[in-house]
Amino acid sequence: MDHIAILRKAKLKKGDNLLKDILSGTKTIESRWYVNKIVPWDKIKIGDTVYFKESGSPIVAKALVSNVLQYSNLTPDLVATIITKYGKYISPKISLTEFLSWGEKQTSKKYCILVFLEKVEEILPFNIDKTGFGISSAWLVIPDISKIKISI
Repeated sequence: MDHIAILRKAKLKKGDNLLKDILSGTKTIESRWYVNKIVPWDKIKIGDTVYFKESGSPIVAKALVSNVLQYSNLTPDLVATIITKYGKYISPKISLTEFLSWGEKQTSKKYCILVFLEKVEEILPFNIDKTGFGISSAWLVIPDISKIKISI
C-alpha cells in the first residue's frame, strides 16, 4: 500500500522544517494526533511506502515503514509518555519541555499513530491528483501511487 503524508512547514513551532528533518534522517517517526480514528488508522502496515510533500508543493521524498504504533484513549499521562519516549524522533529540533507543553494543549486528541521510517530518499518531484480525497486531507491511502501521479 502507498501513502501520502502532507506536512505543514511549521508544525510544532515557527521555524520547524519537518520535511528537511525527514530527509536528513533526524526525524525518523511521523506522528499523527487525532480526535477520531481517521486514515491512516488501521490502514498503514510495516513494508508500506510513505511519500512526503509539503502543503501546496510536489512530492519530493519517500520512505519505507519499519513499524507502526497506535494509541487509543489518550490521557495527559499517556501523551507525556509518548512525547518523552519518542519526541526527539518525531520533532528533533524542539526541546522536550516545548514538546510536552504542546502535548498538554492536545486535550481533545484521543488517538495517536507513530509511523517509523527507514530507507528515506529524495525523489524526483511529482504532483498528484487529489480528486476524491477531499481538499483538506492530510494523509492519503492508495493501492498504487502511479494511479494519481502527475508528472511535472
